[in-house]
Amino acid sequence: MAVLDLFIASSIPVIKVLVITALGTFLALEKVDVLGAEARKHVNNVVFYVFNPALMVASLSQTITFQQMVKLWFMPVNVLITFVVGSVLGWMVIQLARPPKQLKGLIVGCTAAGNLGNMFMVMIPAICKEKASPFGSPEVCQSYGLAYSSVSMALGAVYLWTYVYSIMRASNPVQVAGGGGAGGGHDPEKLTVSITTTTTTGTVGSSLEHPLLLHSSTSNLDKMNAAGDENSSSFLQRVKQVLARALGSVNWKTIFAPSTIGVIIGFAIGLTTPIKNLLVGDQAPLRVIQDSGVLLGQAAIPTLTLLVGANLLRGLKGSSVKTTVIIGIVLARYVALPLVGIVVVKGALRLGFIPADDPLYQFILLLQFTVPPAMNIGIITQLFGEGESECSVIMLWTYALASVSLTLWSTCFMWLVSSS
Repeated sequence: MAVLDLFIASSIPVIKVLVITALGTFLALEKVDVLGAEARKHVNNVVFYVFNPALMVASLSQTITFQQMVKLWFMPVNVLITFVVGSVLGWMVIQLARPPKQLKGLIVGCTAAGNLGNMFMVMIPAICKEKASPFGSPEVCQSYGLAYSSVSMALGAVYLWTYVYSIMRASNPVQVAGGGGAGGGHDPEKLTVSITTTTTTGTVGSSLEHPLLLHSSTSNLDKMNAAGDENSSSFLQRVKQVLARALGSVNWKTIFAPSTIGVIIGFAIGLTTPIKNLLVGDQAPLRVIQDSGVLLGQAAIPTLTLLVGANLLRGLKGSSVKTTVIIGIVLARYVALPLVGIVVVKGALRLGFIPADDPLYQFILLLQFTVPPAMNIGIITQLFGEGESECSVIMLWTYALASVSLTLWSTCFMWLVSSS
């Protein structure tokens, strides 16, 4: 297949994204105010609670089977590699750019977490419709592409709100005001110190004040056993405290977001043949439910793209973020990570971890290394109240340059998967 045809096939979807994104930015202008701050909040809630879950359920329930589950086992590993390598690259950017302390977590978050949901939902259907696409029938390509993208979105959400959230939380001294949980108003470090001090004080106090312990004449063996029991108890307490801190720092509510629940329901329907026969297919008795879900899910893609454009408007106002920081993030996400992705995916293909007869699956695995930073990074900065304007500037430049990066890398990836 000619490289020019592949370039056109990969550039058309990116241009579509840019056009809709520009429209979203226009609608968010103060003079227009169709997607102002209040409107974006309500539209985002509709997308978050209705459109995205419907898209997850509709796409997964149609295509997921046990054979597909076996095929997809490498995707969680692939996504984890993107996050780990991205965080290492973010640490390198910090060492070179020397940013302020409050921006270190933001930089690592932007290099580690890619937009593994929205960009795929927009790009994959558009690529499938192109005649020069190497992924076969547009209908089959779109169906499986949305299923793969749905799994990618769920995995990205889980890793973002556990791995990246914990890194940004640990590097940000500002605590989230409000209730408990991961975003509670209490500092877990101080709570742990207080608990440890209280426990130790209570143990020592009881040992000194108890009359039987003051006047007893135990043997050396009894003393050793007592010390061993105390050390064992102390060790178990430390383990419990570490587990409590680890589990307490996880934002469970955001991990089990409506989109993730939609993925779980979609898997349950797709893997349960009796339920699937009731809901999915032209002859299914309850096909109206599935058709309604498909109709709602189709609204997610254009609405999400409009919201991305509207949210980028804040970045136009600028901030004090260093140019070296932006350049470092761009090089990490659009140069270093894609090169690592080629090595990882090609290595997994050679080792037999990835099926060689599914170029679309290979393409999505490669694309996971290339997308711009996750938009939810902005939500995390809002939770901590630090780096919001800097995050908007970073998002503006990374998404603007993504038009060039995604086009070039998509062309390269299509050529790689079609020639293998």
